[in-house]
Amino acid sequence: MIESLISVAFYISTALTIFILLLPSQYSPKRIPSQDAPNPKTTVQVLVLGDIGRSPRMQYHALSIAKGGGTVDIIGYNESEVHPDISSDSRITIVPLPPHPSYLQTSNKILFLLVGPLKVLFQVACLWYNPGSIQSVLISKHANTCNCVIRTQQNPPSIPTLAIASLVSFFRQTHLVIDWHNFGYTILALKLGDHHPLVKFSKWYEKTFCRYATAHICVTTAMASVLKKEFRLKAPILPLHDRPASHLKPISDDKERREFLASLSETESVRPLISSGSLRVLVSPTSWTADEDFSLLIDALCRYSELATTKLTQLPTVLAIITGKGPQKEMYINQIHRLEKAGKLQKVIVRTAWLSTNDYARLLASASLGVSLHTSSSGVDLPMKVVDMFGAGLPVVGWDRFEAWPELVTEGINGKGFGSVDELVNHVVDLFGDSGKLDTLRAGALEESTRRWDDEWEPIAGKLLGLV
Repeated sequence: MIESLISVAFYISTALTIFILLLPSQYSPKRIPSQDAPNPKTTVQVLVLGDIGRSPRMQYHALSIAKGGGTVDIIGYNESEVHPDISSDSRITIVPLPPHPSYLQTSNKILFLLVGPLKVLFQVACLWYNPGSIQSVLISKHANTCNCVIRTQQNPPSIPTLAIASLVSFFRQTHLVIDWHNFGYTILALKLGDHHPLVKFSKWYEKTFCRYATAHICVTTAMASVLKKEFRLKAPILPLHDRPASHLKPISDDKERREFLASLSETESVRPLISSGSLRVLVSPTSWTADEDFSLLIDALCRYSELATTKLTQLPTVLAIITGKGPQKEMYINQIHRLEKAGKLQKVIVRTAWLSTNDYARLLASASLGVSLHTSSSGVDLPMKVVDMFGAGLPVVGWDRFEAWPELVTEGINGKGFGSVDELVNHVVDLFGDSGKLDTLRAGALEESTRRWDDEWEPIAGKLLGLV
């Protein structure tokens, strides 16, 4: 009965979406003033349909396009602080979308299936009728302009953005470039299961509408192989590996690192340990979602606490700073509080933080070790957080049971992989118990920090967009 109701709701949603798309609307293109503004080499819309501040790769696209002489509209939710250069660049315009109503937000599987179609309708309306949004693809009179829409494919909603971007590009005669961060249907499968009808529909939807793109950019070579062999795309497919932006850089001065750590409100209780150099700072950026099993880190910290207070008392105290926002945050914070009260986290202090862009970069550069819990729903995407860590010269331990991991981390050189709590505990104990081993990984991470976004972007995306 429930499945039938869900199917009815889905088909009604689809019909209403098509109806909305067919409604007439006014087209008011944004134009570049010919007297006051320099002629743009290209005009681009970057479609995120997520929190812009939490979409670093798409922000880097916008900055690189502007740096190359293009103009950019970046469309998405303006909820978190964006990169400071985004706000200050006159060539970049943020087009904010209204947030979802609270009644469309749910982590319940059944409710998700019921309100999901309504959420899609809301997004369609916002994209189609919001002034300055995707319909107003930038139009320039300059002869050399290449009009492009760049959109992200990192998370659902690939529905409805992929279809809308394809339709708009067709009707406005502009180019569509899809930047694949992951596959939407594999992330949906985390919630519903691989064999759910909506997951199968999502896969068909992505494989169908992506064919209308002029070109494809993706985050790994492994993903490019899937797009070519399984999706059978004929348009150019260009791997563009994530690289850190310029604000993510190492801090070589030990005193500067200690002073920054001591300045954080989250470190107030351990400032004497910071000053003495006897504290190890572990940083784990997380989205607090199902594709990152945070219980792995909690279990590992409990095991570390047990070892540090019994068999290996020489192990240092660990401050674990967890950054990020997401739906499972409150659940895990409550679990941590219970463990603290039960005495399961001795010689381990856990703090959560939401930092500015610059403070986050300095935290990574000041920490001892980074932890990535990204498990990869598709097996061929990579965590941007590890790229950020390397940019700051921070060595990494991360979940490595997916195909694309070796494209990012060189085992034993700049990081270590794990596939279980036991392996994670062993790595943390080994590295924090032997500073020489940690220094070896840090040297590898510092070497990795020299590889920068512009070096990767210009010969691939820059050339594609005619900016270099």
